[in-house]
Amino acid sequence: MTDLVLTPTLIQNRADKLLLASGSATRRRILENAGLAFDVEVSDVDEAHIKHEGLQQNWSADTVALRLAEAKALSIQKTDRLVIGADQMLSCDGTWYDKPEGLAGARQQLLELRGKTHTLHTAVVLCRNGHILWRYVACPKLSMRAFSHAFVEQYLALEGEACLGCVGSYRLEGPGIQLFAAIEGDAFAIQGLPLLPLVAALREMKVLPD
Repeated sequence: MTDLVLTPTLIQNRADKLLLASGSATRRRILENAGLAFDVEVSDVDEAHIKHEGLQQNWSADTVALRLAEAKALSIQKTDRLVIGADQMLSCDGTWYDKPEGLAGARQQLLELRGKTHTLHTAVVLCRNGHILWRYVACPKLSMRAFSHAFVEQYLALEGEACLGCVGSYRLEGPGIQLFAAIEGDAFAIQGLPLLPLVAALREMKVLPD
């Protein structure tokens, strides 16, 4: 029996095919499922430098997320196509968190976030010909429950390296949902792309139909 593969139907002006400046498989899946036509070009941005500058200049996590998204979009040169740039920061009690380095780093992050509420600062921008045309930051808040050390070990054994590609060391679309007591905010923004504001902006720009 042949597996059935569903191809999302495009609901977009193909003449305005987009360009996603991100290698994120999650962002790609979100856009594909929404019926958007786009190509992917991974940007070469020194994220660590931007985050270091943010610390030196006392930027907010919102500002850092926006600067990262803008840098990714603006790094795509010599194109008159509409470019989507996006990035995400996690803050908790004044501390910023990056993607974990190894399972030991994931364990440490989870134990530090346990029993606390943290914020995901998820930025998305649209740019054309080196000019930012639109920007947006969503700030969903997520409260982790006071899970046991034993649960952390079970979770890491189940997720393995899959959690290393996620800031905060969790995927809500997987068993990571069991880490939480409450979630406030848009699910797409939590996954890394504020989709509803983005498609609204694309409609305003006549890329998507009214």
